Amino acid sequence: MRNIDLLKLLAVSAMSFGGMQWADARELVILQTNDTHSQIDPTDKGYGGVQRRKVFVDSVRATRPDVLLVDAGDAVQGTLFFTLYGGEVEMKAMNNLGYDIAILGNHDFDNGMETMARNVAMSDADWLATNYEFADTAVRSLFKPFKIYEYGDRKVGFIALNLDPEGMIAEGNADGVKYLDAVEAANAAAWWLKHQDGADVVVAVSHLGYENVPAPSDQDVIRNTRNIDVVLGGHSHTLLSPGSGREWITNADGDSVLVTQNAKSGEYITEVTIDLDSVGLKLPAYRQVRLGKGYDRQTVEQLAAVIAPYRKGVDDLMGKVIGKTARELPNDKPGLLNFVSDFVAAKGGKLLGQPVDLALMNVGSLRRGLPKGDVTQGMIISMQPFTNKILVMKLSGKDLKEAMDVYAARGGDGVSEAVDVTYDPSTGKVVSLTVDGKPVDDEKIYTVATIDYLAGGGDYMVPLKRGEIIAQSENIVYDDLIDYIKKNSRKKINPSDKSRFVAVGK
Repeated sequence: MRNIDLLKLLAVSAMSFGGMQWADARELVILQTNDTHSQIDPTDKGYGGVQRRKVFVDSVRATRPDVLLVDAGDAVQGTLFFTLYGGEVEMKAMNNLGYDIAILGNHDFDNGMETMARNVAMSDADWLATNYEFADTAVRSLFKPFKIYEYGDRKVGFIALNLDPEGMIAEGNADGVKYLDAVEAANAAAWWLKHQDGADVVVAVSHLGYENVPAPSDQDVIRNTRNIDVVLGGHSHTLLSPGSGREWITNADGDSVLVTQNAKSGEYITEVTIDLDSVGLKLPAYRQVRLGKGYDRQTVEQLAAVIAPYRKGVDDLMGKVIGKTARELPNDKPGLLNFVSDFVAAKGGKLLGQPVDLALMNVGSLRRGLPKGDVTQGMIISMQPFTNKILVMKLSGKDLKEAMDVYAARGGDGVSEAVDVTYDPSTGKVVSLTVDGKPVDDEKIYTVATIDYLAGGGDYMVPLKRGEIIAQSENIVYDDLIDYIKKNSRKKINPSDKSRFVAVGK
């Protein structure tokens, strides 16, 4: 859509949504979360959790007159609370915390548009979507293209920037959603807010990602736009710490724009202060707080009561021991990815009735690690929470090489033990690829076990769409994995820590 068309859309929307009146104030505090991924309780690392977040947010609100609480997407998916209850717990918890603004992440679409619409309708926050059009969907009335807050004679406008569903959201889960170019939409919306609606400050809430994502990233948006003063980011799980030097990006006018992001799982929360006298960032511009045990000084009973009805289902699954590990397996180390990739290869062989040539998995499917010792059913579902299914396809060597280049462009991913890959990080291309010690042949047809999400081109694995599916499991991946662990429970899980996707020179 051209800028002028988006401006027309914004003009019509402005008539409907208007601004919110607030009392005079000299500072606005914006508290930001992103990619909290259904982390109601602290992570297995002992950080985060909605109780600690509530304590922190309430402490800021108690001392500052004007505070906005904003979420930059993916508040759902990643723990049993979402697997069992589909987002209901997260929306109720966010209501209790008093979120003012929220935007969609790609995982809001995981259970389809109807579930997403139900969750958004349940929320008390204003949901923004500047570069999505929902004209052919039932959710159109649930979203606003922007929001303006008024503080005395000052106006602060918010817009929302979302990623292109193509290649990231599973086919069928975003039907009816039209994506508008994020840079064009950002430029048009920010111009409108500043030059037509008189906004003194424009804040973009983004789920595009900071790095290692398809363009445009938050950095790309800032470099190619004007009139945006702050970007509150998400999606790439990047930890942008104050003073890191990565949090300031120069825009098209040569001005520095602050961009923030809090990694994932709600371990951190960011506080940005805007000076409403100078309509600039209050120096120091922002702080980032890690929510550890220091915020356990009190339990917010009202929030605990909201979550209590859902705990039994979660606790029951977390208590069912099905196997053991020989050591801790973090989800950001090769061991766990190797284990899951080898499991997919084994399951693929059973589906096919003979061993497959190799298996492909994505590290993004691993949402938590496993501790040393007992492994429970709940841990496995939380580790691999998506409703994907394992399948086997026939794939040419040429297409396999292209798929591996997609992996290489993001620094590697999951392959089974039969595969060895060397890649060049400077080019994002594979240098060497062997299966069972033999170079991959362009003309040969390989049997590849993977999941339906990747086979459908998800995670940008477009080359896999050219494969021929010849077998598929009837079960969700975590059910097959639970069954596999139970059947091998006498043997501790102890995969190799050797990386199978190695950078040149390493």
